[in-house]
This record gives sequence, C-alpha cells and structure tokens, in this order.
Amino acid sequence: MVSVKAARTGAPKLDDEAAVRAWLGRLGRSVAVTAIPGDASSRRYFRVRTRNSSFICMKMQAFADVGEQLPFIQVQSHLSRLGVNVPQIIDLESKKGLILLADLGDETLLKRLERVSKKRDQLVWFKRAIDLVLNMQIVATRNTAPIDAYGLYFDEEKLMWEVGFTLAHFYNGALARNIPAKEQKVVESYFKLICKRLASQEWYFTHRDYHGRNVMVQGNDLYMIDFQDARLGCPQYDLASLLRDSYYQLEEEVVYELLDYYLRQKEKIEGAKENHREFTRVFDLMSIQRNFKAIGSFASFYMKRQDVRYLKFIGNTFENIRRNLLKFPELDELRCMLFRYYYF
Repeated sequence: MVSVKAARTGAPKLDDEAAVRAWLGRLGRSVAVTAIPGDASSRRYFRVRTRNSSFICMKMQAFADVGEQLPFIQVQSHLSRLGVNVPQIIDLESKKGLILLADLGDETLLKRLERVSKKRDQLVWFKRAIDLVLNMQIVATRNTAPIDAYGLYFDEEKLMWEVGFTLAHFYNGALARNIPAKEQKVVESYFKLICKRLASQEWYFTHRDYHGRNVMVQGNDLYMIDFQDARLGCPQYDLASLLRDSYYQLEEEVVYELLDYYLRQKEKIEGAKENHREFTRVFDLMSIQRNFKAIGSFASFYMKRQDVRYLKFIGNTFENIRRNLLKFPELDELRCMLFRYYYF
C-alpha cells in the first residue's frame, strides 16, 4: 500500500502504473491497467484486463533474478505444489519488481462477512477459513522444502521481539508514554513467561497473518494471500489471527465453538487426540501476544508514514487483550500496567 505522503504527491502511482504498462506491452499484451487497494505494506497492486482475461499485478522493490529467492515466490510455489489454495503466478519481471498473478476478484472474507446476517452463515464461512489454514498447517508441516520459511521460527526471541516492537511504536511512540524502566521490565517479564510457554508448543507451518483481509472468496472457495512471512510456530498463532481478528469481532462463545471445530478436524486428520483444555489455554495466551503485536503494527504505520487508517482498530484489539488477560489471574499485574499507560 502506498504511503500517505506518496499518495499526496501521486508520483509513485504514475511511475508504478507506467512500469506495469511498459512491461506488459513488451510482452505483446494489449491491456487496461487500474490501480486497486492493497495491504498495509509498501507493495502496490493493479488490475490488468485484456480482451479475454483479468490479472493482478503486484509491484514491489526489484528482487533477485532467481525468483525462488523471494519469500513470496518460495512460499507460493511450495503451497501451490501441495494443493493449498493460493493465487497462481502467471509471469514476473524481477528487475522491475513485478509479479503477475491470477485475479481472485475483490471480495475478501471480511467483505463477505459484511453481508452475513445469520449466525449459521457466519459459522459456515469461518469453518471454511479454518479448513483452509488447517490444511496448510498440516500438509506444509509434513512436506518440508528447502525454502527460507522452514528456517524461521516463532521462538521465544521472536515473540519477545514483537512485544518490544509494540512497546516502542505504540506506548513510547504513538502514545508518547514514557513507561519507567522498572515497570517496563515487569511488563517484559510477564510477556517472557507467556512467550516461553507459546514457544514450547509443537511447531507447525504458519501463515503468520491469517485474518479476514488476507482470505479471498471465489464462489464457495477460499484462497489465502499475503503468506510471504510464513514460518514455523504454534498453530494457535494463525487461529488467534483469524478468530480474534482486529477487524472483525466474534462473540466469545462463537470463538470457542470454532476453536472446538478446529480441534475436532485436526484430530480427524492427524488421528490423534488433543488436550482441548491445554490447547485452549495456549490459544488465549497466543491471542494476548498476537493482538499486542497487531497494535504495534497499527502504531508503526502511523509513526513511520503517517498512515492513520489502522488506528481505529486499536480499541477493539485492546478489548481482545483485556478479555483474555482476565482469564489468567496470575497476569493481573500485567493487565493493570498495560491499561494504566493506555488510558490517561
């Protein structure tokens, strides 16, 4: 997504669109190119229409001639070979940072949910999203490949880095709250306990950013996008991203109904019983850490490029954290400190 500053000048949009037109023109395609909204990154997206077809062109920084070195292409190629629903790559131009993809349309899972008025229909769509990510987790964990994602981990160090990211960009940055060193150390010590437990779980291949905006709907089928940051971690990470989404609030009883669905499907596929109580406890802890990181991301978009669009989701995300912290009396001090410096 182009930055606020860049959007005002308009220059990057014109340059990027011209690059797309020039590249596709050299390939002998007569095309119509239209800029479309993208994600929260610096990548830009264009819909490319020919007489008989429609594609999506993703514009990023130039990458190595050997496309397999690009995380997006590595993960896409691997998941596609395993039969996971991901957008197909049609063509690429590494020196200009262009990747031509199959067009999955404009309807995300989040947009589809806007039209849902009945609980049973909501459950249908979330179960489909769970089926998609569960399939990815299991087949990609069983079938490894020589790609970077398998050397990256949601270990304690990485999870704690995400905690520090939020403390820096949200509390110290966006809120300009100078938490005394002694109290910040207490906050970090509680998160260290949480992250140690999360990192001790069995690791699966995880999407890392699996929520309603990163799932596309085509008919009754779902496709995952924005999977370039995949790594190994506990499966609850993707579930927390989906079921405790900052953009869409599910009632708590629905969250646990869907969590139970995930566990029953997982047991059926793997042929092994899960400790439902333990899995749920870890899921709630994972939700705390995952939502805390999301707040850091929203704040960083504002601090780094004055992008205010995501600040409105911080309140819902903090409420997710509050509800889950209340389930752990041993974390009361952490809850009080986080909210003391949030509400002022």
